[in-house]
Amino acid sequence: MLARELWRTDPQRVREALTARGSDAPFEALLAADGRWRGAQAELESARAELKRGSREVGQFLAAGRREEAETARARMGQLGQRIKALEEEAGALMASVAELELALPNVPHASVPVGPNESANRVERSWGDPPVFDFEPKAHWDLGAMLGILDFERAATISGARFAVLWGRGAALERALVTYMLDLQLQRGYREVYVPFLVNRQALIGTGQLPKFEADLFHIEGTDLFLVPTAEVPVTNLHRGEVLEESSLPRRYCAYTPCFRAEAGSHGRDVRGLIRQHQFDKVELVHLTTPETSYRELDLLTQSAEAVLQGLGLAYRAVTLSTGDLGFAAAKTYDLEVWLAGQGCYREISSCSNCEDFQARRAELKYRPSGGGRARYLHTLNGSGLAVGRTLIAILENGQREDGTVDLPDALVPYLGGVRRLAPER
Repeated sequence: MLARELWRTDPQRVREALTARGSDAPFEALLAADGRWRGAQAELESARAELKRGSREVGQFLAAGRREEAETARARMGQLGQRIKALEEEAGALMASVAELELALPNVPHASVPVGPNESANRVERSWGDPPVFDFEPKAHWDLGAMLGILDFERAATISGARFAVLWGRGAALERALVTYMLDLQLQRGYREVYVPFLVNRQALIGTGQLPKFEADLFHIEGTDLFLVPTAEVPVTNLHRGEVLEESSLPRRYCAYTPCFRAEAGSHGRDVRGLIRQHQFDKVELVHLTTPETSYRELDLLTQSAEAVLQGLGLAYRAVTLSTGDLGFAAAKTYDLEVWLAGQGCYREISSCSNCEDFQARRAELKYRPSGGGRARYLHTLNGSGLAVGRTLIAILENGQREDGTVDLPDALVPYLGGVRRLAPER
């Protein structure tokens, strides 16, 4: 969440940020509730001071033998005590309202983020690799997968419903190989692998910003306080919740594999075919914890780590800076990596690499102790996909296809697939 001193002392900056994002967050309601809370708090402190003075006065009256005046003062203090109790309840309710409203405020975009209403204002920063050129009409992955006998949406629908998939044979092996390859690559780059729970509590989701705003996109386990993870960002970022890390231990760079579960409540029928937008998918996530002074250098490093996967697989892509209107709720700045999909003839997002600055750290109480001493400070948190596995599999199928329906695999995956270099139809 945003620092209270920011929206209290510079509300116009927050208003401008919300306008740039196209956000309807209840900022004016927050300011009003905070004003009422501060008024109630000031009245409460004044009443407590008066009660303290009155209590001394009662004692002085009693010591002087002025019992009648003491009883009058005691009665007045009793009434004041009731008023203090009412003010405490009012202030508590107002503070709860402030806390709830401020959780609805998105992060303030970094000054370098392009201003615009949606993805049309995103800025392409660089491209890598050349999209493959075919002398035949390339097929989409859902057709290729069916021809190869490795991708089955019909049986998945029988088991679970729409937006699920079954991978058969070498399709399943390719999914597993991609996870292992991605993790191995990040370990070589100095990341520490961590295996985390796939169920998280409500506070963890509040910490990273999925709750309360995006509850409709989550799968909740009925009768519990647990949710299926929408991304490993949630459990990994919360690993040090409530802790104070030593600056000398920073930056911390973690990688983790998890399946991810999303209700896709807001997708409104988008990408209903294929593997692009599934309720369940695999992902390798990268999370950095660092100091405010180094977080934008870490964003570049994190993005390079995700790009290294695409480059290692020989997949053409471009890096895009998201505009204010396309920026995620918790992010101050995001680079999207968009991979070329030959069967669809376009670039599609395969990784979002974000610097959340201290937005998540304030929600999750993530702090560090400066090496030079002084008070603990909030960390900056960063996260990015390294990569979304299903979308990587799509890119491999569509970009590596041959006219006969077989698919050439990237050299980097051959050791993970027992020497297999080409996918051919399975029966």
